[in-house]
Amino acid sequence: MKEIQADTALRLQVVVSGMHLSRQFGRTWREIEAEGIHIDRRVEIGLEGNSRVANLNSVGRGLKGFGIAFAELKPEIVVLLGDRFELFAPAIAALMLQIPIAHIHGGEVTEGAIDDSVRHAITKMASLHFPAAEGYRRRIVQMGEDPERVFNFGAPGLDQIYRSPVLSRSQLEDELGISLEGPVGLVTYHPVTRNLKSVGGEVRSLLGAIEKSGIKAVFTMANADAQGLLINDRLKKACAEKSDRFKWVPHLGHRRYLSCLSHFAVMVGNSSSGLTEAPSFRLPVVNIGDRQQGRVRAPNVIDVECTQAAIEKGIKRALSKRFRASLQGMLNPYDRYRDGRTSERIIMCSEMFRSLKGSSRSTFMIESSSA
Repeated sequence: MKEIQADTALRLQVVVSGMHLSRQFGRTWREIEAEGIHIDRRVEIGLEGNSRVANLNSVGRGLKGFGIAFAELKPEIVVLLGDRFELFAPAIAALMLQIPIAHIHGGEVTEGAIDDSVRHAITKMASLHFPAAEGYRRRIVQMGEDPERVFNFGAPGLDQIYRSPVLSRSQLEDELGISLEGPVGLVTYHPVTRNLKSVGGEVRSLLGAIEKSGIKAVFTMANADAQGLLINDRLKKACAEKSDRFKWVPHLGHRRYLSCLSHFAVMVGNSSSGLTEAPSFRLPVVNIGDRQQGRVRAPNVIDVECTQAAIEKGIKRALSKRFRASLQGMLNPYDRYRDGRTSERIIMCSEMFRSLKGSSRSTFMIESSSA
């Protein structure tokens, strides 16, 4: 978004929705404005994260809201990132209004989540594609997309690692209100949306393993997928009961999050961040279950089943000197050029954007929905 702002040939419009507007998820729209980015429209979709039906209703509300927003703002291209289910709303609205879509992070595979189907559906609606790894670029071409409109520049979210210095260890301790003495783990666990029948058991296994491992842990929120509220309630309760070791921090913010990746000993859970950002810090990741199955991963990822014994074993291996030593010199497969200029390269394709509409000046509408 900042690269678009800085380009005199482009104009940025931002529509904020989903978890960014939710009090429960921290009203993170304020962080967007704090970065000097103007929010042009807010589309409230009532994202609660407690059932499939509730999420379906959110998509319906979003489809109407984004249709109205697009009709008023008249963007010449809509930029969508990722595979969240609520992205169906702006994608369908743009398709029906014949506004070209530029899709970032397409071509990936996550066999344990409905995000897989959402992502591929948006790929077929999009006109321009910016996958984050070479295998994903090839998959998009295999899906029938024009190779001349598929560009692998890497993951733009990694640019911040080069541009934003992380907090020092003592600063991070002060901000989190915990001591980083001894191994500390960053824990994020999202619903496995292909199978929601065993969420309670999964959380028990996760908490049991972390308790037995002896590590301290900072827990962040599950997202707004169905059963996300159940996970959050269980984790908050565990943090309240074991406040000497566990810390509940619903939303870390980008700088604190990257600082945790820099200073913590391990990441545990099933967040895509373990595969995309964590490799840049050579941080060991215990990746639980099937949610990220199929995604490209670096050697820092230890895949385990969602049982207490398997998670315990994974944490023990991640903390071993031998495993950490094996990660020296490891490269992040999502950081193609390793120079923090992925976003700049995407914007350099603005001539392609303009050619889609035959315009000399493009208006970019960025849909921002996920915390």
